Amino acid sequence: MVHAHHHTHAHSGPAEGSFSTAFVLGAALNTGFIAIEVAYGIFANSVSLLADAGHNLGDVLGLFVAWGGLLLARRRPSARFTYGLRSSSILAALFNAVTLLITVGIIAVESIRRLYAPEPVAGLTVMIVAAIGIVINGGTAMLFSHGRKIDINMRGVFLHMLGDALVSFGVVIGGALVLATGWL
Repeated sequence: MVHAHHHTHAHSGPAEGSFSTAFVLGAALNTGFIAIEVAYGIFANSVSLLADAGHNLGDVLGLFVAWGGLLLARRRPSARFTYGLRSSSILAALFNAVTLLITVGIIAVESIRRLYAPEPVAGLTVMIVAAIGIVINGGTAMLFSHGRKIDINMRGVFLHMLGDALVSFGVVIGGALVLATGWL
């Protein structure tokens, strides 16, 4: 007795609804913020703003990688990929984590260099631009607040952007210290 058993592995993607708008909006906001940080980082002679601009460039790349991972993870299973491409989301999260570690290393090297050769910094400008960063990064994080419960990749984006908002808060405090103390 031969029993033919045919079925498909119909899986919905890791996210219900579309997060494409969140990825596009997050990338657009961060791209505009990069331009602001570079311009004012040069004007204010602030390694914090320039480092954050470089970091945000990585964020934009990371948002596109995460979006691509999410889109690939939603693909239907095939004969070759019986569960679809769901692991794409995990690989995108790993790529974003490695990019973040590299960025932190570059920022640390420049920060140490500045400890040995301090330069004047426009504290008020740094505070204003970093405050804008809190709003942009916090807003981008909120775009993924629901998705963080659905997909590890979106959770990574959420936590990353929330962390960036906290770093911007630290830069505001640094700018305030420069203004209050006159330290370089």
